[in-house]
Amino acid sequence: MFCWVTINVKDMEDSLRFYQEIVGLKVNRRFKPMSSTEISFLGSEGTNTEVELIKNDKNTNPQYGKDISMGFIVKSLENTIAGLKTKKIGNIEGPFQPGPNVKFIYITDPNGVKIQFVENISK
Repeated sequence: MFCWVTINVKDMEDSLRFYQEIVGLKVNRRFKPMSSTEISFLGSEGTNTEVELIKNDKNTNPQYGKDISMGFIVKSLENTIAGLKTKKIGNIEGPFQPGPNVKFIYITDPNGVKIQFVENISK
């Protein structure tokens, strides 16, 4: 069973704000295992999968895979796009609809990680 994905972040507060306000996740736990490191786990109700954010003062330039994205299901892609524009998120790619039952967009988080919002379309 998949439990979490880890992102080493440049700024914990910016990243927490993004994942809470834009993606809609809640902080499940947040702690400092040592003075130079802070860890936050975020998730959504009804799932055990989490996003782990790690801010390590010794890792000042974290690297991310350019072809990796994290997908989040939304009820309405149209409403999500409108909400993103209201929050001044301007780097929206798409929408894309590769088939009749799914459409999605991409944005990037404050660290450059690609985030995908996916609407499953029922017939």
